[in-house]
Amino acid sequence: MKELNINNENVIIRKTEKSDAKALVEYLSYVGGESDFLSFGAGQFGMSAEQEEEYIEAVLKKDNALSIIAEVNGKVVGNLNFNAGSRQRTEHTGEFGISISKAYWGYGIGEELIKYMINWSKGSGIIRKINLRTRSDNERAIKLYKKLGFTEEGTIKRDICISEKFYDSLLMGMLID
Repeated sequence: MKELNINNENVIIRKTEKSDAKALVEYLSYVGGESDFLSFGAGQFGMSAEQEEEYIEAVLKKDNALSIIAEVNGKVVGNLNFNAGSRQRTEHTGEFGISISKAYWGYGIGEELIKYMINWSKGSGIIRKINLRTRSDNERAIKLYKKLGFTEEGTIKRDICISEKFYDSLLMGMLID
């Protein structure tokens, strides 16, 4: 767990618990409508609280997966999920997804969530590579990822389609050694 004071508010970053499932589903259903940079839109998250609870439980049982949230006054304002491979040859590498509520953009919460994941990865004894995929026009995110040590590894053309418009995705990675 990590506590921060941002804009005179106490922000707690901690591992997700099964009891967070309902609040997390509500948050993700809402945050999907705040940005076209996520892999889902408003109301498109597509998981029930029960399904989210099962997902959280599965993550908690793995040594190479992580689910964390940022909360203010008990309200979820950000989350990050990291999942690595399930087979021996790929268990050392995984990909993460992150979201921050628009009201909290620009306060460093996303950076703190990623730093938490990086530190967890270094201490895991398993994770040797972190991957991510972001829209190639998501300049703020790309700048943050580079600042934290991620490097560009490739582009996937026409990876995302929103309202019949295609967007490329940038693949980035970080070696953990």
